[in-house]
Amino acid sequence: MSHQSKHKTAHVQPLTMVHVKVRHATAGDVAEIADLVVRLKRLNNEFDPLFSVVDDAKERAVKYISGTVGSPRALLLVATKGEKIIGFLRAEMRERLFYDPHMEGHITEMYVLPEFRRRLMGQDILEQGFSELVKMGAEIIVGDLPSRNEIGVHFYTKRGFRRLIETFAHMPQ
Repeated sequence: MSHQSKHKTAHVQPLTMVHVKVRHATAGDVAEIADLVVRLKRLNNEFDPLFSVVDDAKERAVKYISGTVGSPRALLLVATKGEKIIGFLRAEMRERLFYDPHMEGHITEMYVLPEFRRRLMGQDILEQGFSELVKMGAEIIVGDLPSRNEIGVHFYTKRGFRRLIETFAHMPQ
């Protein structure tokens, strides 16, 4: 019996890449994106109870996303597989009044459905978002996520981002 036949190695199937299209969101996408926003906010609650989601989150998400579609100071991208929206990125331009670089592209939300993660879709959305924000005048790009979201932290740091600001919370008695 050869050495190789004694020690058979298991072959792990890599996650297959899913071909998606990343495009600008339209008014017709609002309800579907709002559902994803609520899913993201519920996920945030798993990291910290201070992210407790309000009962009317869906209605608030619809209003929030509707205000983003077509805004010249905001960016809303969706990743689609066929007709289904499987992820999104929302960002806005902010002025850094006292700092250089002066104009910031601020990613406020980014979400990919769990069954489509680890297939480079987040990277595809982020890369297109990065490109679009630079076209909008961003000199620096930052992203928000709960500090205990280690998967999200790893996602960003793997792509060259670093911690820039910390937010602390305290509930008054």
